[in-house]
Amino acid sequence: MIYVALLRGINVGGKNKVEMKRLKETFERIGTTDVVTYINSGNIIFKDTTHTPKQLVTLLEKAIAEDFGFAVKVLIRDKDNIKMVAKALSDKWVNDATMKCDVLFLWEDFDTKEVLDLLTIKPDIDDVKYVPGAVLWRVDRPNVTRSGLMKIFGTEVYAHVTIRNCNTARKLATLMNS
Repeated sequence: MIYVALLRGINVGGKNKVEMKRLKETFERIGTTDVVTYINSGNIIFKDTTHTPKQLVTLLEKAIAEDFGFAVKVLIRDKDNIKMVAKALSDKWVNDATMKCDVLFLWEDFDTKEVLDLLTIKPDIDDVKYVPGAVLWRVDRPNVTRSGLMKIFGTEVYAHVTIRNCNTARKLATLMNS
């Protein structure tokens, strides 16, 4: 099975620094194969035919703590989920100078459509959509600071997501399918 591990909170603001070459070695050490990292923000594509996603989370969180000296939350998604998330993103939604578009990948305990009820969404500013495994969000750049979703920081929901921009989500889908 082809998976992507999404690591939460590494290489952000100079904290929890993780070198991708060493991270690849950590993944290989626990027995995963065909390991490929994508950019420095904790996206690791790999194959594993032995473990369940829950087992992989446990193994990887332990191995990363051993190899890097700090705890990192790991979210595992399979190729089909990433492909579905990328397909659900409107072609008109981009992450560039005109708009901000993010994918909030959800941990299992928040992975329901009801998660939208826990978010501050301003319908006149935010475009928000739930798909299994993620919340998709788009806002025009001039409105980012007025967005309701900017209030997610520090909330319980925020502690149960890892965020990637839509460009990264689309690229992960492409890499996992090649």
